[in-house]
Amino acid sequence: MPSATIKIYLPHGDPKRLRTGEISNWSGKAVAGPRTELEQLLRRDEAANVGIYLLTGIDPMSGGPAVYIGEAESIQTRLKQHLDKDFWNHVVYFTSKDENLTKSHIRYLEGRLIELAKAAGRANLNNSQATTSRLPESDRADMEIFLEKIEQLLPALGVEVLVPIAAPPESKEEARPLYCEISGLKATGHLTPNGMVVLAKSQAAPNLRPSAKDYPWVINARKQLLKDGVLVKADGHLLFTKNHEFSSPSAAAAVVHGGTANGRTAWKDSEGQTLKKLESS
Repeated sequence: MPSATIKIYLPHGDPKRLRTGEISNWSGKAVAGPRTELEQLLRRDEAANVGIYLLTGIDPMSGGPAVYIGEAESIQTRLKQHLDKDFWNHVVYFTSKDENLTKSHIRYLEGRLIELAKAAGRANLNNSQATTSRLPESDRADMEIFLEKIEQLLPALGVEVLVPIAAPPESKEEARPLYCEISGLKATGHLTPNGMVVLAKSQAAPNLRPSAKDYPWVINARKQLLKDGVLVKADGHLLFTKNHEFSSPSAAAAVVHGGTANGRTAWKDSEGQTLKKLESS
């Protein structure tokens, strides 16, 4: 993506409360905030406009992140209709400052955002299906640029549902392959801005170690990964069926080992140097 200057405005001075986001030389604008401040969000002038929105929260069934992506000719009217949805606790909506977005434009953006959210795999998508819109070639190009700005702005507003779990590494540290081994089993991964990704086809210990009893989150994490199909039982081990991001190298190593582990020493490069040594060199 091209470089960008992002302006975040905090009307109350609190980054967890209502805030607006803009990018230099872009006609779009974002408004975000918690569900507890929905009334304030809907009183804003931007809420009367055509736009797209993302409702984010926790899926009550899986306990993982969830998102609903929608479009509306009036953000204000549409969001009021979502009060019966319990899962969401945060909303961000996008409109155009020059009022050039049409119904066809936002339907196109909604469809593309749903595609990107599905591909990223970070959250359960609550939409049944996306509306579709055919646009002239020039309009599609304009909307792809608008979409690119949304992708840049969302993480700055605390919403990462469009960020791919195994995004292409952006630095030398992220690009370095790392390996975690136990009892002849081997997992492969690399660092990310959010922690660490363990790559598909990595192996994990089939059984829990005694140390897991003192740290129930390891047990719960492995159970959830098995339930979600991220981990499956294979011949004498567990196997990662797809890339999965953990909050830290230690969290990743603990799941691979089946018990608590120091990720700074458990993960090593191809020459056997620990992550701890690599970071200090």
